[in-house]
Amino acid sequence: MYLIKNRPIKSVSYKLLNTTSYLTEKVKNNEVLETKQTLQLFSKELKSCVLSGFVKKGKGIHGFILKCGVVLDPHVWVSLINFYAKCGFLSCGRKVLDQMPKRDVVSWTALISGYVNEGLECGRGGNLFREMRREGIRPNEFCFSSVLKGCVIKLDLRFGVQVHNEVIKVGFLGDGFVGPCLVDLYAKCGELVNAVEVFYSMPERNAVLWNVLLNGYTELGEITETLKLFCSVNEPEIKFNKFTLCTVLKGCVKSGDLTTGQVLHCIALKIGCESAEFLGCSLVDMYSKCGLVDDALLVFSNLKCDDTVTWSAMIDCLAQNEREYEAAELFSSMKRAGLSPNQYTVASLASVATRLGVLYCKTIHAYVYKYGFETDNVICNAMITMYLGLGLFKDSYHVFSGMSHRDVVSWNSLLSGFNNKGTFDQGIPIFKRMLVEGYTPSTSTYISTVELCSSLADINFGRQVHAYIIKDSLSNDNNIGTALVHMYAKCSCMEDAEGIFNRLYTKDLITWTAIIAGYVENSQEEKAIECFCQMQKEGFIPNEFTISSCLKACSRIASLVNGRSLHSYAIKSGNLGDVVVASALVELYGKCGSIEEAELIFSGMESHDTVLWNTLICKYANCGQGEKALEVFINMLDKCVSPDGVTFLGILSVCRYMGLVEEGRKIFYAMSDAYGIIPSIKHYACMVDILARLGRHGEVESFIQQMNVAPDASVQKSILGVCS
Repeated sequence: MYLIKNRPIKSVSYKLLNTTSYLTEKVKNNEVLETKQTLQLFSKELKSCVLSGFVKKGKGIHGFILKCGVVLDPHVWVSLINFYAKCGFLSCGRKVLDQMPKRDVVSWTALISGYVNEGLECGRGGNLFREMRREGIRPNEFCFSSVLKGCVIKLDLRFGVQVHNEVIKVGFLGDGFVGPCLVDLYAKCGELVNAVEVFYSMPERNAVLWNVLLNGYTELGEITETLKLFCSVNEPEIKFNKFTLCTVLKGCVKSGDLTTGQVLHCIALKIGCESAEFLGCSLVDMYSKCGLVDDALLVFSNLKCDDTVTWSAMIDCLAQNEREYEAAELFSSMKRAGLSPNQYTVASLASVATRLGVLYCKTIHAYVYKYGFETDNVICNAMITMYLGLGLFKDSYHVFSGMSHRDVVSWNSLLSGFNNKGTFDQGIPIFKRMLVEGYTPSTSTYISTVELCSSLADINFGRQVHAYIIKDSLSNDNNIGTALVHMYAKCSCMEDAEGIFNRLYTKDLITWTAIIAGYVENSQEEKAIECFCQMQKEGFIPNEFTISSCLKACSRIASLVNGRSLHSYAIKSGNLGDVVVASALVELYGKCGSIEEAELIFSGMESHDTVLWNTLICKYANCGQGEKALEVFINMLDKCVSPDGVTFLGILSVCRYMGLVEEGRKIFYAMSDAYGIIPSIKHYACMVDILARLGRHGEVESFIQQMNVAPDASVQKSILGVCS
C-alpha cells in the first residue's frame, strides 16, 4: 500500500480531475495530443504520482494514453517505466519497456533500479543488464551503480566482479557513483584487499568513498584497521565529517576502545556536530557499552532531540547498568515530551522491571497493550522473564499462552524460570510440550533442560534429553557438554560424565571445573586432584571454584600436603581473598587439626560471609573447642551477619557436647522467633540429644510431640543412644 506523503488526498484527486478534464477537452476539440506541452504534462504528472505514491492517478494517466493512442516521446516512456518501477509494479514496468519502440540506457536503468529498490534477487536485475548489453546499449554510470547496488544487497560477488570488468572496459572506474559502489561491494563481501585496491585507484577520494571503506572495515570487525585508515585521512574536511565520525564510533563501540571514542567526541565538539542526532546516539551507545553512564547522560542532555531511537538508547543504557529507577524516570520524561515508545524501549524497561516491584511490572504490561505491542515476540519474551524473576509463574505463563507466534526464545525464556527450588518439576512438561508442538530446541533449550534434570536428579529423563542432543548433532557443543557432565556427576554416573568429558573437542575452564567437582561429589578425591594437575598441564588457569573444589577433595582425605600446595597456588594466583576459597581453606585446616592456621585464614579476610563464619564455628565444634565456637557466634552477631540453619546446627552441637540445656533451648527457639528460620529434622535431633543426655526424658517426650516434622531415624537414634 502506498501512502501519500505530506499531501492531502483531496488535493491530489483534484489535480487528477484537472489533468483528465484538460486532456478530455483536447480530445473533444480534436486537438493534437502529441504536442510538446502535452507530453511534458504527462511526464510531470507521472513524476508527481511517484513522489506522492498515488498509484491510481498514474494508472489513470497511462490508461488515458492507451485509450487515445497518444504517440509518446522517449521521455514519457521512461516516466511510465519509472512510475511502475518505483511504485513496485515491476511486471507492468517490464511490459512498458517491451512496448517501447526504441529503448535506451535510461529506460533500462529505470527498471533495473526498480528491482534493486524492491530488494529482489540480484539475478533479475542482472538478467536485465545482460539483455540490455545484448541489444548493444552502452551502460552509463547510473546503470552501473544500480546494478552494483543490487550485487551489494544480495552479496553477489561473482556477478559483481563481471560488472567490475565491464566498468573497466567502458571506462567508468573513476566515476564518483560507480567507485563507491565497487568499494562497498568488495567490503561487504569480505574482500577488503580488492576494496582497498579500487579505493586507491580512484582519481578523487571524497568523503563518501572514505565512509564506505571505513564502514566496510567496521562491519567486518577490523577495528584496528578502521582506526589506522581514519588516521591516514589527510583532508580535514573529510576527517571531520560527521558521517565519518559516526562510522568510526561504531568501531569503537564494537572494540570497547573508550580512549579513541573520547578523541572522536572531542573532534565532534570542535566542529560543532555533537548535537547531530545519529552521532549523539552513537556517543550514547559508546559510553553505555563502556559503563560510563553519566557521560552518556551528559551527551543525551545536550542533544535536545525528539527521536524515539535516541531516547530508547539512553533508557537501555540505564537499564543495562542497573540504574533502573533512572530508566523509569527517563521513560516518564519521554512520555511527557509527547514521544511514543517503540518495542525496544518497552523491552528495555521490562528487563529491569523485576527490580522495581510487582506494581511497575504490571504498569509495563499495561503499556504493552496501550501501544499495541502485545504481539511483539521480543517484548513478550522480556515480560515472561520479568514475571518469572518475581516468581509470578501464572502471569508469565499467561503471557506465553497469549503469544500467537512463539519462537524458540519464548520457550527458552519460560524454561529458564523453572530453575528455582520448588519449581524444577514444572520445567520438564514445558520441554515435552515444546517437542510435541514441533519446535526445534536450541543450545540454550538443551542446557536449561539438562540443568533441570540435574536439579531433580532425574537421570532417566536426562538420558532421553541426551539422546535428542546426539540426534541434533550438538553433543560436541562445549556448553551442552559441560551441562551433561554436571548432570551425570550429580546423578552419580561418573563413567558417563567421564565419557562425555573425554569426547569433547574443546574444553574450557568451566568444563574442567565441572568434572573436578563431579569427582569430589562422588568421593573420588584422588581423581579430582589428578584432573586438576592435568588441567594445569594443558594450560588452563584454575579459578576460585576450581581451587575450592580441589581443597574440598584434600579436606575429605585429610591430605594436608596437597592442601598446602593449593594454598600456595591460591596466594600466587590472587584467589586467596575470595570467600569461597577461604572457606575451603578453613575447612581443610580444621579437618586436619590445624585450627590455628584456620584462624589465620579467617582473620586475614577483609570480609566474612555467613558461610565463612559457619565453617569456623563448625570446625571449633568438631575440635571440641565449644567456648571458642560460642565466642565466634557472638562476634558474628555483633558484626550484623545473619546466621542460617547451618550456623544454628553448629551452635546446637556445641551446646550438646557442653551440656548447655538452657542455652541450647534459647538458641533453638531463637531460630524461628528472632531469625525466621524453620528448624529442620537435624535441629530437632540435636535438641532431643541435648535433653536426653541430661536424663530429661519427660521433656524429650513432650518436645517430640510438639515437633512440626515427623521424627526420623536420627531422632530415634539420639533417644536410644542415651538410653543405652
